[in-house]
Amino acid sequence: MMKYNDISVMKAIVICFKPYLKPEEAMIYCNLGRTQLMKKCEEYGLFKNQNGYYKREDLDLILSGTPPSKLQDFAKKIKL
Repeated sequence: MMKYNDISVMKAIVICFKPYLKPEEAMIYCNLGRTQLMKKCEEYGLFKNQNGYYKREDLDLILSGTPPSKLQDFAKKIKL
């Protein structure tokens, strides 16, 4: 569990313009819990990079409120 001081420090870091965010910073940036963030990322087709960071531009898609593209919906239905 994160302490209040840790959260406030992380919020300050997130406010600056980092192009990539750690999972904990992404949770604060999107104002979502861990499972909610994972669910939204799966819905929008967003993944962490090889280093385990989320791209800030990708997280902005979640915050924009637009529904995921239909192409991604079709891709989910395809079974390989």
